[in-house]
Amino acid sequence: MLVTTASLPGAGSLAGEKPAMGTRLVALLGKLETPTDGVEDYCHWLSRALLKTGWELECLQFPWPQGWFAAFAWLWRHSRDWRGRWVLVQYTAFSWSRHGFTFGLLAVLWILRRRGVRSALVLHDPGPCAGQRWIDGLRRRVQVPVLRAAYRLSDRSIFTVDLENASWLSANRAKAVFIPVGANLPGTSPIALKAGAGSNRPKEVAVYCLTGGVHAQREAEAIAYAVLRAAGEAGPVRLVLLGRNAITGEAPLRAALAGSGVEVEVHGVLPAEAVEQRLSQADVLLFVRGGISSRRGSAIAGIVCGLPVVAYSWRETGPPVTEAGVVLVPSGDREALAGALTRVLADDAFRAHLRRRSLGARERYFSWEAIAAKYAEALR
Repeated sequence: MLVTTASLPGAGSLAGEKPAMGTRLVALLGKLETPTDGVEDYCHWLSRALLKTGWELECLQFPWPQGWFAAFAWLWRHSRDWRGRWVLVQYTAFSWSRHGFTFGLLAVLWILRRRGVRSALVLHDPGPCAGQRWIDGLRRRVQVPVLRAAYRLSDRSIFTVDLENASWLSANRAKAVFIPVGANLPGTSPIALKAGAGSNRPKEVAVYCLTGGVHAQREAEAIAYAVLRAAGEAGPVRLVLLGRNAITGEAPLRAALAGSGVEVEVHGVLPAEAVEQRLSQADVLLFVRGGISSRRGSAIAGIVCGLPVVAYSWRETGPPVTEAGVVLVPSGDREALAGALTRVLADDAFRAHLRRRSLGARERYFSWEAIAAKYAEALR
């Protein structure tokens, strides 16, 4: 897989002449998820924004699933031409190991160092895996020392959460930079004014992406509980499901909402432009995929689309997410979740206030232009 800025719409007019070597970057990705990969999308939108700041980003996939020996040989050959350039190594635990044992990442960083490449480790998973199973504990015992070693080997480390939430990070934080993620959306859809009091249309509650797997039932129950309560107290409601696992989550939600009068609209994985357009038409985003934080792109999508966001809080919740129009409730508290959603839908003035806060936070922190500017500052 190879994506260069030259293949993006408008790249030539934005980039002009070929940038100098010091402003040509490489994004190195591990194994990609299907049918969509959030990190690959992140690099795509980041590359477009970086062009406007004079940086060119080339995206390459490290081919370790084809065999580690061949992959390291591939990297050794290609990195010969990268001396003096920044390589942004994109890290999630399972993009560098099928089972979450990420030793291969250290070899990658060592090769880059040997080749005279400046490496920036982009930590989409800024800490070890959670979970209570024995395998989760074993992963943590491997991942923490690997992350510490990777931090030492890299020239810069980009954290997607505040540094205080990286418990494994040492007191030496000179190489660490906090840059929140953006939404994997273009950020160009006009934000429509929503109808207020007196409108007979249903208020729209958007849910963008579900976790699926063992968490599917718990998330469906929380969504249904909150939406039913809101429909009973704030008037007609339409639930709009979009994104990953929306199709598989449709059946339990329709069953839970049967006979309630709540409309259900379901979309699967859509193009980014269509997702942004549909989200921008909603009244609120409901986020129940764990706690909200600056690395949860599916929650940031609501902020970028100018929506109030009702979400669970947890240890990673903090600025700049809390500067947006976010209403937080304790993690797992369905009563509080339902109460918050009801208030947002019932109070037009409060909802408008939250929308203004989300739009302000989008411009300051979560637009791709703001993120690209932080990268340009960090890598100069």
